[in-house]
Amino acid sequence: MSTPTTVNGPKKHQPFVPETMEMKEFTLRAVLLGLVMTVVLGAANAYLGLRAGITIAATYPAAVIAMAVLRAWKGSLLEENIARTAGSIGESVAAGAIFTIPAFLLSRAWSSFRPADAYWKSTALIMVGSILGVLFISLVRRVMVEDPELPFPESVAAAEIHKAGQRGAQAAKYLFWNIGIGGVVYMLGRFGLFAADKDFHPVVGSLGHSQVRLGTAGSTNLVAAGGTSMFAAPSVSPAYLGVGYIIGLRLAALQFAGGVLAWGLMVPLLIFFLGPQLKQYLPSDTPDNWAAIAAQVWRFIVRPIAVGGMLVGAAYTLFKMRQSLTAGLGKAFSDLRQTAAQRAKLSRTEQYMSSKVVFGLIAFMFVLMCFLYIHISGLVWPAVLAAVVMIFVGFFFATVSGNLVGFIGSSNNPISGLTLSTLLIAALLMVALGVSGNAGVAAVLGVAAVVCVSSAVAGELLQDFKVGYILGGTPRKIQMAELIAVVVASLVMYFPLMLLHEANIKAGGVGFGDRQLSAPQAGLMATLAMGIVGGEMPWPLVVVGIFMGIGLIMMQVRSPMLVAVGMYLPFETTFAIFLGGVFRSLGDWVAKRRGFNHAQKARVENAGVLTASGLIAGEAILGLLWAGLQFAPAWARPQVFSNPSYVAGIAVMIALAVLMIRLPLSSAGDPKEPAPPVAMM
Repeated sequence: MSTPTTVNGPKKHQPFVPETMEMKEFTLRAVLLGLVMTVVLGAANAYLGLRAGITIAATYPAAVIAMAVLRAWKGSLLEENIARTAGSIGESVAAGAIFTIPAFLLSRAWSSFRPADAYWKSTALIMVGSILGVLFISLVRRVMVEDPELPFPESVAAAEIHKAGQRGAQAAKYLFWNIGIGGVVYMLGRFGLFAADKDFHPVVGSLGHSQVRLGTAGSTNLVAAGGTSMFAAPSVSPAYLGVGYIIGLRLAALQFAGGVLAWGLMVPLLIFFLGPQLKQYLPSDTPDNWAAIAAQVWRFIVRPIAVGGMLVGAAYTLFKMRQSLTAGLGKAFSDLRQTAAQRAKLSRTEQYMSSKVVFGLIAFMFVLMCFLYIHISGLVWPAVLAAVVMIFVGFFFATVSGNLVGFIGSSNNPISGLTLSTLLIAALLMVALGVSGNAGVAAVLGVAAVVCVSSAVAGELLQDFKVGYILGGTPRKIQMAELIAVVVASLVMYFPLMLLHEANIKAGGVGFGDRQLSAPQAGLMATLAMGIVGGEMPWPLVVVGIFMGIGLIMMQVRSPMLVAVGMYLPFETTFAIFLGGVFRSLGDWVAKRRGFNHAQKARVENAGVLTASGLIAGEAILGLLWAGLQFAPAWARPQVFSNPSYVAGIAVMIALAVLMIRLPLSSAGDPKEPAPPVAMM
């Protein structure tokens, strides 16, 4: 087999599997394996996204699992590619769903999230968005995949895994073993062998004694102050530590900085000045319940400020990518001018659904979308107009999403920023039409949900197309696998969301928006929809956040969006993610001290990413199981210790740190061996 060739002038690209070679590709076992992975990895990312506000690209672990399983069944390389293609798309469906679907409940557009009230509406929105994402990117696939200026970092890494043979089988060990470790550690915490979280309650001044003088010395303008704030230790969470490891110290520190701003500055400052006024809301028999007051200050004052920061962060992200956005749109329209004669000359590796079929399916989905929006909002013409807006904006952002994935990979794709732009357009349109109340909010969120899912799916599919392009897969079969996978993922994605929401309520929380189930992006969407259409926006606080975001940009902060999200998330979450980044940095420092060359560092990075991915998947899978156990008898959730120790939790975290540092370093191998592709996540 020949290897991919760099295109110079008219020289034709040579895929790894030649276009003339016949090889098993779209088989039942490959598709079934992919569907199992898309459900499991999609549910795991739904868990992670609702709790930590971050999803992790599934392309890399899906490639490792597909290769390990199908090599055992003597499957072909192209079968592995189909399984990975179908298996990785569930993460994108989950990302689109968790960013928007909970917003319907948070905004009170839906009164309940129980299956009878929300299953079909949620599923329809997710499915329409998923299918449209596949169709939209199919129109522009060829020109973007063949663009030599788009590096597709994650696609190249995934393709190399399939080519790697035995290296991929060894990589699977890191993934599977750490799935088990992550799951066991999570369940040990839930069974009470150690405390996963610990809150501290530092005194800010002294209630009844502290005062602030508003004037010069001797002035009698004194303001009573003082109270008790709250500070959380890092969660003992394999998933959070794994997320921090994958995104690295710099990004983890940016997000943690948001938590420090919220809980180290804003909450203590507000508690200090509002303490005497807040005291009257404390139950008389619970003098130490300042924690509840601090949580309310964070939720209803600090979080709206974070929303303003996220608005600016999303706008700034899109502004920085303005050239990529313009280029992506131009390529989309130029590809549509391809003639039938040109398509007839295409070889096996260039065959994909005809534009007529794609446009026909888009028209069919548009009609379904009109009926769906009418059903959700109870409006007719505004719903039809919202569907029209969604088609145009959805195609634009699907193309943009694909172009961005080509540059930075799907892990870094700013889907929430694209969705936020859509939501603002739809919300202003509803206001212009005079639509208000829950009906208008539902229509706006419906548009945002479909665009969000379609953009996420489009980016992931283009990444899969690029892997197929490198390996020599048939685009039409990749499209078929994706369509099947997104339909299956859409049918089941509601259930992990519902399970986590109801289990949180069962455990004493409030469901979506709770400290343990933050759903930050959905909270942002709900706040904006209610604020613009429903007239409930706490504008003074949001404006403060907007100016804060502008200040962060002026200070040249790399990602104001991450800082704002860090303010929105619980402190124990951002703290644990930050520690994961620290662990990776320590591992890199040790590798440098040992004098590892480029090849050894690449092997260490790959093993580290797989270790972290396994820990994330393990906790997420067992987290969903634990959520299900909330509805079982109490004996199914035994508690070893009624008051577990956080000191024991620190010991567990140290053990995880040793694992995440030493295990990757042990895989450095011989410095004379060639460097593998780096797992760019």
